[in-house]
Amino acid sequence: MKHARILAALAVGLPALAANAQSMSPMRGEVNSFTDAFAIRVFPANPYGQKIKVEIHVYDQNFQPVDAKISPSVFQLGSQASRPVLVVVPFGGAAERKVRICTESIPFPNQQTQIRAQICGKFFGHRKS
Repeated sequence: MKHARILAALAVGLPALAANAQSMSPMRGEVNSFTDAFAIRVFPANPYGQKIKVEIHVYDQNFQPVDAKISPSVFQLGSQASRPVLVVVPFGGAAERKVRICTESIPFPNQQTQIRAQICGKFFGHRKS
């Protein structure tokens, strides 16, 4: 019975820890473009008391990588800091494109915590003629 209470307490406390791992805004968006690509500016944030290494990735609806231009794509983010990241996504000949832009925190070597966290937002681009 004692073990069940400990497991229940862990199950309640762990989601709160994971939710504080990182954030990104906005999490959703729609963009109209008159070119062969559309651009989105996202703002990854680090709520921790120490810096983290961050990578930005772009995926399609099936989580297959998209050949997008990301600036910067890898960087260190200080404690309680946020920074803008520009993502340019090609339409690839389509009139519309749905993508997921993901912020991934990468653990530093020799750190106590080695958890790799990911948070993704959904974005929709419309190509106007």
